[in-house]
This record gives sequence, structure tokens and C-alpha cells, in this order.
Amino acid sequence: MTSGPLPSFDPSAGTALSAFDGTGPTAGRLAERLLPVSAEALDRRSADRADPNFLGAVVRHPGTLAVLYSQNRAAHVGTHLAFLPAHLLPASWLGGLVVYLGQLPQQRTTAQADPGADVVLVVLPEPVEPVSAVMSEPAAEGASLLPENTNWAGFRESGPGLDLVEAGILLEAAAIANWHRAHPRCPRCGAATEVVQSGWVRLCPEDGSEHFPRTDPAIIVTVVGADDRLLLATGARMRSTMFSTLAGFVEPGESLEQAVAREILEEVGVRVTECQYLGSQPWPFPASLMLGFTAHTEDTIAQPDGAEVLRARWFSREELVTAVGSGEITLPSRLSISRALIEQWFGDHIAEPVLAATE
Repeated sequence: MTSGPLPSFDPSAGTALSAFDGTGPTAGRLAERLLPVSAEALDRRSADRADPNFLGAVVRHPGTLAVLYSQNRAAHVGTHLAFLPAHLLPASWLGGLVVYLGQLPQQRTTAQADPGADVVLVVLPEPVEPVSAVMSEPAAEGASLLPENTNWAGFRESGPGLDLVEAGILLEAAAIANWHRAHPRCPRCGAATEVVQSGWVRLCPEDGSEHFPRTDPAIIVTVVGADDRLLLATGARMRSTMFSTLAGFVEPGESLEQAVAREILEEVGVRVTECQYLGSQPWPFPASLMLGFTAHTEDTIAQPDGAEVLRARWFSREELVTAVGSGEITLPSRLSISRALIEQWFGDHIAEPVLAATE
């Protein structure tokens, strides 16, 4: 599948001639058509959700919609999220984790849900239909509520088919569900905590401490050399043809800029002289917030650490086009901020080879 025509090149300039060449209004940030997830999709009503009666009233309202989530997968109908009437769900489903996600804007933002509707997350212990490698037997109660073509998928599988609002909802749902699963007990005394404030706080009944969802900040960086070539790398967990941006978690007591400099030096032995923030993307797998930067260096040699990074390679724009087009290398998915950062440096979308149809 291709991503559209390649931009024209001026070899003497060494850069793509397009609206993303750094001279237009998009300089210094990721263009909206490159960044894969839009801004906030829902009004999270943080003041309202603190009312202990709020969530119950919302769930009973006939207009409230429920997103079902289980084992890192959400219920879909075809290629879109499945929105079910919350008040019709079985009591056993609502007896588990239910979280208020937010209210859709009054203007229509997704064809799959009514404008202004409240949306809740209902986390099930297991899907209500069989899923390969997830479960072998369906849970009978409530299964008839789901359309016949319901399927279960995570963001990586369904993201390309979701509209921007659905993508934002699924990322929010995954983030809060992952936090609850990983933090069932009080970190102070070990007691089992209670879910309060419509699913956004866990309260310890023993010592009264409140615990809030956590997000792990991680920097992700395009490193650009003095000759304007881009440094990409293959990580230890990537397939052999994949080349991506460099990334790493921010350590305690460290600024984002310090994290950029440290991670790049640790992973590929390159010293960066400056960096600029470009944009961010929630990546709750399990709990990251990816903070995108571009950094510059005068170094010309990269030395992979051999542990986190196995290979590192500099690319001009023409070299990257040739390598991707021939299938020599592959780039990260368009769902990721890594791809958006690469294409921000490149100047436009990067075309990929057309895959031959299989019989």
C-alpha cells in the first residue's frame, strides 16, 4: 500500500520541497496530518466525576455509551469501536471496573456515536466472544447484546481504521485500564484499594491515602547531523529491517532536554548540541507519554551500545527514499509518533513499496 506521491527534490538544496520544509507555519512542531492522534476528544468532566453519585447516574442514563475492554483489547464492530447502551449491560459486567471516560462534543465528531453522549469504559475479565489466543469459550451472559460482526482488537490492530475521536477514546481507555490492572494495592501498606471518583482514583481503606493514574514520560528523538542526514537505529526488540528513531524514559530529577542528551549518548555515542520539542503522543502500552524532539549533532560516527541498539545508520533524504522503496528497510507504523518525527524531518509522507497481493 502506498502513501501517496513523493515530494520533488532539489539536489542542490538537499531537502524536500514541500509545505513541511521548515519554512512554513509548521516549523517547530509536528504537522497535524503527520501526527497520528488528534487533540482531546472528550470533555472528561473532572469536577463532576468526583461526586460519588455521578458514575451511577451516568451509567443508568439511556443515552450513555459503553466501550468494552478486556485483556488489552476493545470490542469493535467492523473497523470501528463498538458503542453499546450502558444501561442495558448485564449487572455482572457493571460489577467490575467501570470508568467515566468523558462526554463527546455537541458537534458530531464520529459517525459511530451521538453528539454530546457520555462514554464509560467497562472492563470485563474476559471477552464475551471467543478470540484466538485469548480464550476458548464465550461468556454467555450478555453476548447477545453484541452485533454479529463484533471483534476484539487493540490499538495497534485497529488504529488505522479508527477516526481520530475513536482513536483518542481507545488510547484513554487503554491507559486507565492498564493503570488499574497494575496498581490494585496501596504502595504504602499493601492493602487492596477501592476505586473512587468515577474510576480515576484508588483509595486505600487502611491508611486513607489516595492514588492517581501515572504516566511514564519518554523522549523520542530524530537526530540530525551537520550535513542534514538523519540518524536511525534498530533496537534489540525490532525486526532486522526496521529502522526507527531513538527513545528512552526520563529518569527522576532529569529535565526532558537532559534525557534527550543522555539517551542519545548512551545508546549511540552521539553528543547532541541542541534539541527542540515538536509534539507528543499518548502510548499507553503500558503507560508511556511519548515526547517528540529533534536534536542536532556535529558528530558523524554513531556507535550502537549493542544492548538496546544493535545498528545505527545515517540517511540522506534520497538514501532513505531508496532504502524504503526497495524494501531494504522498513519504518515504524503511521500510528506512531516515531513515523511522524521521521516524516517531519523528511518534509512529507514517505512512500512505501506496494505489497504484492497474495492468493
